Amino acid sequence: GLGDIDRVYHAKEILVQNLDNPPSVVELARQVGLNDYALKQGFPQVFGTTPFGYLRDHRLERARQLLVEQEMSVEQVASGVGYSSRSSFAVAFRKKFGINPKAYQLQSRKRAV
Repeated sequence: GLGDIDRVYHAKEILVQNLDNPPSVVELARQVGLNDYALKQGFPQVFGTTPFGYLRDHRLERARQLLVEQEMSVEQVASGVGYSSRSSFAVAFRKKFGINPKAYQLQSRKRAV
């Protein structure tokens, strides 16, 4: 029902606010008053991806902004968006954007100058 959709949106907000330390799907479902099955079903219907997929994409988008806008190292950006290791961050970043985070950062800095 409509209430469920509102709850799925609320779940997304919780994820976005806790990028560096997100709740599990079960915990997230509990926080918004859905069972985890309903959340796992509802999330793709609303956002076209799983809660985890959404979280990963959002983390990487945020990381991309930070690499360009902030004077932060790749390590700082990685941990800032919740990756425990630079290498797993680099792999995920390259998969999404087709370029290494460091190369991306250097490229966009050059453009900005």
